[in-house]
Amino acid sequence: MKRMPVILFFFVLVLVVGGVGVLATWDIPAPVSSVEKVLPDERFPR
Repeated sequence: MKRMPVILFFFVLVLVVGGVGVLATWDIPAPVSSVEKVLPDERFPR
């Protein structure tokens, strides 16, 4: 029973390091969506 906290600590450490590794190497694609917005001519000085 004395080794249980040590094993639990290393298990959590492996999970955290693995999660950081996955996020660091994961090629997340950028969101692709077209935006069309009409801007009135009054907003731009001449």
